[in-house]
Amino acid sequence: MTDLSFSIPDELAGPLKLRIDDCGYGNAGEYLRDLVRRDLEEAADTAWVRAKVEEGLASGIVDRDPTEIIEDIIAKRRAQRA
Repeated sequence: MTDLSFSIPDELAGPLKLRIDDCGYGNAGEYLRDLVRRDLEEAADTAWVRAKVEEGLASGIVDRDPTEIIEDIIAKRRAQRA
């Protein structure tokens, strides 16, 4: 495990403490680890969507209903994440 040490501005310290308490985190480290995990998951999802958009652009035009296509994409992504 890597230890990190950093300072935050005083105007963030109070809201950070409230957020930690409101969300039930034991300490700032737990909260920050959760934030990093969620950010990395979001970044991976964004990269996946961008890749799918590029793939779609490269594949040309389809005669399917766009809503149907989006529902298929969402279902496939959920299956991959399960």
